[in-house]
Amino acid sequence: MRLRALLDTDALGLKLLGGEDELDRTVRGVMTTDLRDPSRYLSGGELVLTGLAWRRGAADSEPFVRILAQAGVAAVAAGTAELGDVPDDLAVACARHRLPLFAVHESVAFATITEHVVRQVSGERAGDLAAVVDRHRRMMTSGPAGGGPEVVLDLLGSDLDLRAWVLSPAGRLIAGSEGAASGGSAGPRPALPADVCARLAAEHLAAARTGRRGPHRVALGPTTYSLFPVRGSGRSAPAARDVRETVLSDWVLAVEADAGDWAEERLDLLHGVTQLIAVERDRRDAARTVRRRLAQEVLELVQSGAAPAEIAARLRVAAPVLLPGLGTAPHWQVVVARVDWDGGEVEGGPVAQALLEEILVDPDATGPEQSDRIAVAHTGDEAIALVPLPSVTGEHDGTGAGVVAEALLDSVRDPLTAGLDDDGRLTLGVSAAVHSAEGLRGALEEARHARRVAAARQGRVCAAGHQELASHVLLLPFVPDDVRRAFTARLLDPLRDYDRRHRAELIPTLEAFLACDGSWTRCASRLHLHVNTLRYRVGRIEQLTSRDLSRLEDKLDFFLALRMS
Repeated sequence: MRLRALLDTDALGLKLLGGEDELDRTVRGVMTTDLRDPSRYLSGGELVLTGLAWRRGAADSEPFVRILAQAGVAAVAAGTAELGDVPDDLAVACARHRLPLFAVHESVAFATITEHVVRQVSGERAGDLAAVVDRHRRMMTSGPAGGGPEVVLDLLGSDLDLRAWVLSPAGRLIAGSEGAASGGSAGPRPALPADVCARLAAEHLAAARTGRRGPHRVALGPTTYSLFPVRGSGRSAPAARDVRETVLSDWVLAVEADAGDWAEERLDLLHGVTQLIAVERDRRDAARTVRRRLAQEVLELVQSGAAPAEIAARLRVAAPVLLPGLGTAPHWQVVVARVDWDGGEVEGGPVAQALLEEILVDPDATGPEQSDRIAVAHTGDEAIALVPLPSVTGEHDGTGAGVVAEALLDSVRDPLTAGLDDDGRLTLGVSAAVHSAEGLRGALEEARHARRVAAARQGRVCAAGHQELASHVLLLPFVPDDVRRAFTARLLDPLRDYDRRHRAELIPTLEAFLACDGSWTRCASRLHLHVNTLRYRVGRIEQLTSRDLSRLEDKLDFFLALRMS
């Protein structure tokens, strides 16, 4: 039962003195004590009843409450028969430790409260187990019928009073959005903040890569979540032989509860819930088949050198499917992604395809159907997405409209890095927008070039856009690794050695000096240094490297060395 339910029973004579924000805590039992240190008898989740006999003075409240908070009790209920009123020092200590505090009316016996709590908790546990079969039947009736994951989550809320959300591997909220009523005493189910979604997805992927079985428990501040993997039901795809084949495409059910002390029957029920959600995911994947086939057909035409008229005809077929109701043909962008696993045993193409279908969705969109504007094909370890851009206001000239490479990964980098662990890598390239079939072949090559630029960078998850292809960085991916290492070592190793030995900051100084275009005053201001100190550091850089930072050629060499390092 939850703490707030105690206030709904007038016969208990309870008055809330503090901790209103913590009333959704679960009460697992009750204990009466007047010991100064009852910790040996506490296991967590108790409502502690006390007559305050342990209190000799105001200083006693803080250590008593600290012991209870550390033991994880749900709340304190203090009797007023002994002192008349609950002392302020106890209220202050409870507020400091975020422990709800109740006053018990002197006319109510502690035995009355104990009997009520024990009866409610025991009844809920018995009800949980007795209703397992019925809940399975109801969810099996509602879930696969196409109502979406929300139907199952509503049942979790109404029957078990559990808040729950379905998340994608990239941390996007698929179900459980704000306004979905839980039906239980917890009220509406609030939307999870985006940063919490990303953190939970990252924790899930990290745990999945270790091979640990769910549920995985994660504590974020005062809230504990239990994460249940939602894997494919097996109806649309063969079973994976390697966790890397599916880890970046599996959904996760996040439940606001600690499943560590749940009975087997309740865990079985939640695993059944994940199977129902998996059916919904399979339904979504089946709907993607048409879009994938369209992308594959267009890609084959483009790569085979088909006539622009033939490609344009195929695009006219694709446009109504991807953008229903659009009156005119859209512009298009091409996004190329590649997932590489160490060893090469796992094919990266299907993984990259599933990832593109996920991360190209608007990060603010919810629901399982928000990816129906994207067509993604894959070949080998490469996935290619056709992204339609409605030409509604203004022209998409490729200078900022549509998909932006780095923004694409802002919200998903941490979860995907956790899923890739230390043996996988995702690189993406994004083309400019084109408005005709003639431009599609160039857009594909542009996206592929941009992906190679991204592959030359450090990190598990990297992206590059078409804007960078007009820059010197276009050349960097094609510099052989041994040449790259020799060039950067010759210029930067003397500075790194000096920084290490003398705890100096020559490398950061060099970066700032180049970023300020060699301006002494702007660079000194950026580094919060006197200009004379800056001149000394630059002189030391020139002395160690035998270069002259007043010469354009040497500035350029340093700039490229820093970019390649």
